[in-house]
Amino acid sequence: MSTTPLLEVSDLHVRFTTPAGPVQAVAGLSFSLSASETLAIVGESGSGKTQAALALLGLLADNGRASGSARLEGEELIGQPARVLNRVRGARIGMVFQDPMTSLNPFLTIGDQMGQVLARHRPMARAAARAECCRLLDAVGISAAARRLTQYPHELSGGMRQRVMIAAALLCRPALLIADEPTTALDVTVQAQILALLGELRREFATAVLLITHDLGIVAGTCERMLVMQRGALVEQGTVDQVYAEPAHPYTRRLLAAAPRLDAPRSAAVPLPADSRMLLAAEEVSVRFRLPPERLFSRARELQAVSEVSLTVAERETLGIVGESGCGKSTLARALLRLVEPAAGRVQFDGRELTALDRTQLKAARRDLQLVFQDPLAALDPRMTVRDIVAEPLRTFRPELRAAEVTAEVTKILEEVGLEAAHLYRYPHQFSGGQCQRIGIARALILRPKLLVCDEPVSALDVTIQSQIINLLRDLQERFGLTLLFIAHDLAVVREISHRVMVMYLGRVVELAPVERLYASPEHPYTRALLAAVPIPDPERERNRVRTPLAGEPPSAFAPPSGCAFRTRCPHAIERCAEERPALRDYRGALVACHLAGKLGEPGRG
Repeated sequence: MSTTPLLEVSDLHVRFTTPAGPVQAVAGLSFSLSASETLAIVGESGSGKTQAALALLGLLADNGRASGSARLEGEELIGQPARVLNRVRGARIGMVFQDPMTSLNPFLTIGDQMGQVLARHRPMARAAARAECCRLLDAVGISAAARRLTQYPHELSGGMRQRVMIAAALLCRPALLIADEPTTALDVTVQAQILALLGELRREFATAVLLITHDLGIVAGTCERMLVMQRGALVEQGTVDQVYAEPAHPYTRRLLAAAPRLDAPRSAAVPLPADSRMLLAAEEVSVRFRLPPERLFSRARELQAVSEVSLTVAERETLGIVGESGCGKSTLARALLRLVEPAAGRVQFDGRELTALDRTQLKAARRDLQLVFQDPLAALDPRMTVRDIVAEPLRTFRPELRAAEVTAEVTKILEEVGLEAAHLYRYPHQFSGGQCQRIGIARALILRPKLLVCDEPVSALDVTIQSQIINLLRDLQERFGLTLLFIAHDLAVVREISHRVMVMYLGRVVELAPVERLYASPEHPYTRALLAAVPIPDPERERNRVRTPLAGEPPSAFAPPSGCAFRTRCPHAIERCAEERPALRDYRGALVACHLAGKLGEPGRG
């Protein structure tokens, strides 16, 4: 790594003009970045991380203004006109945005979008440009690169879209790559692949990386130095080893303390009474979706989203459900609530068979069945006040209440989730992400349900807010006697709240075990791969871990592999795996669907 500064930022300020007055997004930020170095900027949402990066490229919103200095190889960036910055963007500085789906043009093929970068900065013949795009797609681990160039963004998975963004950003061999939360929306296995890829590309192309993230596990294993920002100001900086070992600022200490980690003692879950009765039971539940044909006159397609899933959940228990995107977690939850109709199987809740109820009976039963959604802001009607949002279930199930009584009930439940009566008549956009999630929880709990389904309730939140929401759910479970289905792809978070954990792959259950058993001694190769991919916020441990990221992506649910669906990615697959689908069977206190259960030795997670 060169000691010569590639980028020097001095006294950077970013201000926005708003109807409520000026907003200071970045206040006096100064730092340097050397060639081939990886520098992290960490902090919660709203700390100014992304706005600082956008200021370097002149991409601030129209009401934003940047001042100060930012020199790339001696050339000033701040205050330059668009014609000057257009020569820098893409050519000398590449940018990977947080959400690849909204960053890629849905109307252009991947080849057209990558070709536009070359046309602007490296004009070449069409055939040569296509060959270069294929080469970069190969470099970022995308198979069948030539075919991918003809596809549109919606035809690719989230991990593949993020790889396309990285490939496009590297087409011109930039000296600096800015990666803004490049793995936030990705599964833990894909996250591990992307981080390994960034490391390989940095070594191959000698590119400096400015990594913007709130995930301290990622920083520990990826970066040499880090900056910590709070409310627009730089509060701490240093090498990753220094900051993690001896954080000087209280805010940094709070971030590190809130980060969930698999190598730390687990917080005690809410005690489960020995005589808890079964509240929810599913037997051989399957969900199929019939989709239109891809081409005229071809046959309609059928997607098997959930296949023969059976489970039980006792009163006051928390069952965690984990797996990669597309494994059927959310579809299963909706089938259990009959928000989608199961194609086969039975669901019993509190002694009644939900799958046998008519619409009127099902509506009455849903008083005890509530759901908390993944995106807290999108789940709330932006035109309604908090009072009206939280009161919606009361209008349906308790229409006899007068307006004053409704307000009193809403106020009470808001206080239960840590909000105030002063918030009653505000709108969702006036709250933070964590507060919006609390509003969603209040709406779900106002009827005092027996079962609460939490579908990725903390995946969109900062680490400190995640910790608050987990503690809140645990507290509410203890006070109200709630039963929880907790769906997530973050296994460290699931470990903190669950009594048992169910692992799903391509619509099927591959492992189900008590939380201590599963995390201490996972039996299925897929469970082991998920746990091995979880980063630990400890630089020394991360550097010394020996792990191989799970290769490839899950196969298509339209044409799943024969036998064990995981065999196409499993390093231990044998001939029997292709011939026979493994049944879910008991092995030393865990249910495992693997022909090799008990024969793989101790898991090596580092």
